[in-house]
Amino acid sequence: MPGPTAYFDPATVDSLPAATRDLVERRIRVLGPAYRLFYEEPVQFVRGRGTKLYTADGTEYLDAYNNVPSVGHAHPRVAAAIAEQAARLTTHTRYLDRALVDYAEDLVGEFPAPLRNVMFTCTGSEANDLALRIAKAATGGTGIIVTANAYHGVTTEIAAISPSLGGVESLASWVRVVPAPGDGDFAHDVRNALEDFVASGIRPAALIVDTIFASDGVRPFVPGFATAVAAVRAAGALFIADEVQPGFGRLGTGMWGFARHDLVPDLVTLGKPMGNGHPVAAVVARPELVAAFGDHARYFNTFGGSSVSIAAAQATLDVVRDENLVENARVIGDYLLEQLPTIDGVLEVRGSGLFIGVRVADDRVALGAVNALKRRHILLGESGKDNDVLKIRPPLVFDRADSDRLLEGLTGVLA
Repeated sequence: MPGPTAYFDPATVDSLPAATRDLVERRIRVLGPAYRLFYEEPVQFVRGRGTKLYTADGTEYLDAYNNVPSVGHAHPRVAAAIAEQAARLTTHTRYLDRALVDYAEDLVGEFPAPLRNVMFTCTGSEANDLALRIAKAATGGTGIIVTANAYHGVTTEIAAISPSLGGVESLASWVRVVPAPGDGDFAHDVRNALEDFVASGIRPAALIVDTIFASDGVRPFVPGFATAVAAVRAAGALFIADEVQPGFGRLGTGMWGFARHDLVPDLVTLGKPMGNGHPVAAVVARPELVAAFGDHARYFNTFGGSSVSIAAAQATLDVVRDENLVENARVIGDYLLEQLPTIDGVLEVRGSGLFIGVRVADDRVALGAVNALKRRHILLGESGKDNDVLKIRPPLVFDRADSDRLLEGLTGVLA
């Protein structure tokens, strides 16, 4: 089964404490087998604050994994914005709403000048789905290039370009896969994919990449990235930057991961951290592309861009700026990137800001570390095609004390 190995094995349910076993069994019965739980012994949280999560008995866990509550669990400004708007009015984008327009202008102001239109969705999956629709409409092509273990979402269209979900055999016939940066010559591999499209009679539509290559094991530096994008555009296709995970300052080098490569994408997709846990996402695009799409289709999303979603998104963006969280990601990220390589058992550290991959000997070591850290009340995840990379991507309010606790825990479990 593709994906992380740190999932709970339902065959071991009888070994769980009685209360946990009962809840897990009920969950399996009602949700079915496709859902997954983390850890050898699943954990239930009842509240959170900042970088900490708490179980019903008050046990505190350090969250070094969850990037969705980007400005911290239960941030009071975001929670208040959601509650106040929900208590006042919830409508969709077919009515005039000053807050929607204000936020849209504020958001696109964080992007390079060519990117001036925004379209709202509920999830990153929907945003990537919409981006592909726009790209295909604008180019007349269908071919999509992705990396070897990419994850871009769960809709039918996007699952078909996400090899980490079901393996390469699950991909659509109009998808071409290139090795992750560092596993080959990225520009050369993209050109080969474009040539294969020609040989197969497929017109290319886009190259889409998560700009930190999270599912490929975290690859912050990509030689030949600009050359690859130039080749894609020369072939009449577009570059889609998937910022669902690295966006909103996580990499500590500005708001967006693509900026680190001195590139301006044609389309940018946003999600996960955009509303600090509230489901809001978006596509930011060149206006001419949205115009080409709008000539042949209309767009509407019942909950995408609702007044409550916009309140959550505006509050989150304000907190990122007001609390200097991009700078915090840089400072704390630099500290972790300096300290992590000194730990015995760490083979390689790759990352930028508060998105870091720690490569260990193999998937068994990674799996053991994730579960051992959980027993020490520290949450971490896995990444990479071989599941041999520990994935560190905490809320952006992660501080020096949190970092030292994580480093101490990693030192203990990897020893």
